[in-house]
Amino acid sequence: MNTRNQSFRTVAIRQCLLAFAIAWSLAGLTSASADDTARTFKAGAFAIDITPTKFPVSSNGNMSDHQVTGAHDPLHARCLVLDDGSTKLAIVVCDSCMIPREIFDAARQKAETETGIPTSNILCSATHTHSAVTVAGVFQSEPEVEYRSFLADRIAAGIAQAHSQREPAKIGWGSASDPTQVFNRRWFMKSGYDLADPLDIGKDRVRMNPPRGSDLLDKPSGPIDPEIGFVSVIARDGRPIALLANYSLHYVGGIPGGLLSADYFGEFAQRIAQRLKATNVKPAFVGIMSNGTSGNINNVDFAAKSAPKREPFEQIQVVATSVADATFRAWQKIEHRDWVPLKSVDTEVELGVRRPDAEELAHAKQLLAEAGAGPYRDRRHVYARESVLLADYPATVTTRLQAIQIGDLGIVSSPC
Repeated sequence: MNTRNQSFRTVAIRQCLLAFAIAWSLAGLTSASADDTARTFKAGAFAIDITPTKFPVSSNGNMSDHQVTGAHDPLHARCLVLDDGSTKLAIVVCDSCMIPREIFDAARQKAETETGIPTSNILCSATHTHSAVTVAGVFQSEPEVEYRSFLADRIAAGIAQAHSQREPAKIGWGSASDPTQVFNRRWFMKSGYDLADPLDIGKDRVRMNPPRGSDLLDKPSGPIDPEIGFVSVIARDGRPIALLANYSLHYVGGIPGGLLSADYFGEFAQRIAQRLKATNVKPAFVGIMSNGTSGNINNVDFAAKSAPKREPFEQIQVVATSVADATFRAWQKIEHRDWVPLKSVDTEVELGVRRPDAEELAHAKQLLAEAGAGPYRDRRHVYARESVLLADYPATVTTRLQAIQIGDLGIVSSPC
């Protein structure tokens, strides 16, 4: 199987991230017993820089490739290691648009060798920033081969460093809400709007990213999820070690095309450190924002007739501040526990791949023949190219499902 197929690039055109969502009241979870209180809970966290060392590099996240010449802010793999005395877990969130499984598998294996944490107990995800280095073929962007190896090595090194920094700790969790920054980007439209789809097949029933403030907007095609689930880890003396949050917001953007950026995920890490007065603690505090169920959720209020004019990166700051403030308000009310049990479940499932039928494939090939060689700008040609690539994809794929227990809290993965 070639690099393009391994990357899951064509299966996940719209929802192209490996994220995890924080779930509550999961069946079968157990709390600490009286005998468990004598055990020592430990935690360590480390944010390792994964910014490329050479430029220019490919940056995906758009309909066509971008060659970037620098980074506005550093990209990180933010690593958290938890240890209840008998079970160790590692959670890693990387500033990347989408990371294929083979990179994470390589990183897990190296981390297990260095730390003893089983690969089944290491949960990795990508934030889905649209301004990171291409490591999986996405639309017309092709992977940076050297960076893929670099990324796997850095993830493993970050886990190892977090593991080495374990110290007696307390852990707590909570839930906040911020509905002001999340909007469904798919809309039912009123009669009179042309719902032409990218392949001229006429199957679309809703419009993604419709004209903002249009009188032909009817209603969003689905809900939003405003919840911010979070896990907080502090040292025994109260010093913040890490805070892992989860929010269902695709990304924000507003980043010039020639630059890499961690988007609001990286900005949240800085803002929550400020709220917790943890900007200068040693070892360094690690703020982490993971991406939740955000496939059709972005930061554009399509119902609004107008929007404030923003400078580059300004909207990222607005969103990060809003979410960090909501998280901090809830953080002030949670209880940090001296010890909780940790568990992990890791399995694989086989999924079918929806490939184009004969008519769709023939139409896609005709569009490309008429368009000539790429790169393509017309949306129909971009989607036609994806359809042709998808036709050669395996009929099924295997994907990894993971679930983590932290006391009465469950974290479940969603491989997209």
